[in-house]
Amino acid sequence: MDMFEVIVWAGAALTLAGVFALIWCIVTVARARRAGLDDDAMRARMRGVLAVNMGALAASTVGLMLVVLGIFLSR
Repeated sequence: MDMFEVIVWAGAALTLAGVFALIWCIVTVARARRAGLDDDAMRARMRGVLAVNMGALAASTVGLMLVVLGIFLSR
């Protein structure tokens, strides 16, 4: 396994971690909506999920960039 394959697999792992974090965000918000929280409690819950959501999107983006970079450099 050369260095470029490692880059591709690391990018794929980072992308999957980001996707799993996005799924966690969706499940958490769905549970909060079903719980029928008042406006202030819902805002507090959403504030925490928003930070995770942005980090998950960033991780997925960087992971996909690593996959593309690894594929381009291996050719």
